[in-house]
Amino acid sequence: MPDRPTTPQRVAVIGGGVNDEHDVSLASAAAVTRAVRALGAEAVPLTIDRDGSWRTTDGAPLTPSDVVALLTSCDVAFAALHGVNGEDGAVAGFLSMIGLPLAGSPVRAGALGIDKWVTKTLAEAIGIPTTPAVLVPAGAAVGPAPFVPPFVVKPTTAGSSNGVSVVRSPDGYPTAIDHARAAGGDTLVEAFVTGREVDVAVFRHHDGTLRTGAALEIGVADGELFDRAQKYDGTARFTVPAVLDDEELDALVRAAHTLYDTLGCSGVARFDFFLTTDGIVLNEVNTSPGFTEQSQVPRMFAAVGLPYVELVEALIAATPSLGAGSGR
Repeated sequence: MPDRPTTPQRVAVIGGGVNDEHDVSLASAAAVTRAVRALGAEAVPLTIDRDGSWRTTDGAPLTPSDVVALLTSCDVAFAALHGVNGEDGAVAGFLSMIGLPLAGSPVRAGALGIDKWVTKTLAEAIGIPTTPAVLVPAGAAVGPAPFVPPFVVKPTTAGSSNGVSVVRSPDGYPTAIDHARAAGGDTLVEAFVTGREVDVAVFRHHDGTLRTGAALEIGVADGELFDRAQKYDGTARFTVPAVLDDEELDALVRAAHTLYDTLGCSGVARFDFFLTTDGIVLNEVNTSPGFTEQSQVPRMFAAVGLPYVELVEALIAATPSLGAGSGR
């Protein structure tokens, strides 16, 4: 196998989606499209509109048969989709059924990773600590607050901090549940964790090894959340690489690698942790993280010598063929 596999000649780049991360996904897809073209390959950008219909990025509507014909004319797909109806395995399943390799996680990893309650349960089963939490199913009666404030209320499947609240007094609990349910179905109520927020990104290289970006620390004031506004208005404070001792970094990387393999990820995934006085605590998993040039994951790999265009090239080159288990 050559050290640097040939980039496929025709790459479908899918953005948009039927969820509240639609605009974020469009930005990720536009950046990936630029990178594919910089590599000398032909990009075929496609958009899933908010109503679920597909179109070309210049606005031409596509019938389902048009979509399949376009996709199957490509060598590989890069789905820059975030959230439900995309990152959750839906598009991975569709692409698998029509025989198009995906530079990203398969159905199982997407379905497990999108659900914060499921990933929390799985992580605990393999010995990775998570935040104490209670699940409040959609439609269930809202009883007394399960934790002493402050605590966090969030949808189990929403991303970009949509629907997330910090409850600071018991009477704020019902409103926080309503806010979370407006962004998703089931709701997660979590104890508030005090610690540093540190993320680790991983992908499996074409030679089978796991490659890890520099750890990234998010600068958040004590008692506050890394909210949607900070994520996208340019005010977020990132330290890359995060200042960690060898023991802290080793614990974070080992946990991220274990989760990557346990979930069955392909492509790049980001694992978000709290680093507390008692050790690491998993916050959540992103199997299709934000992917513009300024997003966290590209910054993390740039810090270890893999700039954006080369990162996209590496992810495409590492795409497993359908016969090698991409649908696992």
